[in-house]
Amino acid sequence: MFNNLTEKLTGVLERFRRQGQLSEKDLDEGLREVRLALLEADVNYKVVKKFIDSVKQKALGDDILKSLTPGQQVVKVVRDELVQIFGQKHADLNLSRYPSVLLMVGLQGSGKTTASSKLAKHLATKSQKKVLLAATDLQRPAAIEQLKQLGNRIGQPVFTEGKTPVQVAVGALDHARKNSIDVLIIDTAGRLQINEELMAELDEMKAKLQPSEILLVADAMTGQEAVNIAQAFDQRLAISGIILTKMDGDARGGAALSMVEVTGKPIKFIGIGEKPEDLEIFYPDRMAERILGMGDILGLIEQAEAELDHADAEDFVKKVQQDKFTLEDFRKQINQVRRLGPINKLLQKLPGMGNVEVDEKALTRVEAIMSSMTVQERKRPEILNGSRKMRIASGSGVQVSDVNKLLKRFDEARQMMKMLKHQLPRGAMRGGLRRR
Repeated sequence: MFNNLTEKLTGVLERFRRQGQLSEKDLDEGLREVRLALLEADVNYKVVKKFIDSVKQKALGDDILKSLTPGQQVVKVVRDELVQIFGQKHADLNLSRYPSVLLMVGLQGSGKTTASSKLAKHLATKSQKKVLLAATDLQRPAAIEQLKQLGNRIGQPVFTEGKTPVQVAVGALDHARKNSIDVLIIDTAGRLQINEELMAELDEMKAKLQPSEILLVADAMTGQEAVNIAQAFDQRLAISGIILTKMDGDARGGAALSMVEVTGKPIKFIGIGEKPEDLEIFYPDRMAERILGMGDILGLIEQAEAELDHADAEDFVKKVQQDKFTLEDFRKQINQVRRLGPINKLLQKLPGMGNVEVDEKALTRVEAIMSSMTVQERKRPEILNGSRKMRIASGSGVQVSDVNKLLKRFDEARQMMKMLKHQLPRGAMRGGLRRR
């Protein structure tokens, strides 16, 4: 979502870095471009003004412009101010009550039902909580059935008994207490716009449930209107946090930069895709660094910790050290990496790689070629003669030249691994990520 903003900001900040000296005029010119980039990204103009004024004040103070590395110092100031806008530090969910009630609110179409199921999966798998979902959206046709299907998909129960939304919610709380449920997530109804009927219903739920959290689910692609919606819900219900959905979209993304500053309430999670696991904890510092092209190495490491097979990783290191790395191993490594998600999404978490595009179809062709080989051929690629290559090309829908290119690149990679193998100590992967 932030690709355009990242591209423009990194361009300005790189000019700051390259200059040996910075004058106040240089700073003003650069910040003018930063201001335009933020406004084009649909960031609230009041937030932009406060941000630019604060950056300029801090950049002119403490003799930053007179330092040996003024450009680097200004970049740090910009980064710190972005973190400030995002809320400084991560805000955990309040799960101190038993059961903890999470009331999900927002307009129709914001993604409440999907976000509810994603949050349920996150709490069940990452926090080992016993979760119950409650379907109180009796306004939208098929809303209950949608939540039931999502609940089945993630393996979490859904409570639906009751004639009114408040009855369903109260019944769900009673059921949660009787069945030792840790967290009750209430999926509420929405409207196309904020109205008194919607707010009165939510007021009654809040009074009877006494929720631990009131989480506003907001569509990040709504733009400036998302900020107005957040203000309205906060003024009436005193929301405790925000979940931003559709952060993988192609909108300008300024809502994410504005909502915390305008409401004073933290973003707690962001939705980054359609799958049940596509919900990320929101870290202000990591998001700021990703926007500035600094990547999110910690996020990538945590993702690898959760998804990758460490036994396979240890085996990979051993084979590199022993010069026994084969196409079969190469195929396994590609499968492991792809388990982390689309390659382009992974690149966004690497410093300076946020705007690099990888042809996913080319990677799929590579996998198809290797899948058309026998296990023996993958383990001993030297036996691949002309007839075998023709069979593999036919089976994978490519040309023989494509098979030869893969073999050549694999050989080059293996030669490179021979050069680097002494830099991989034995046991390098055994708990290595966890230690870092």
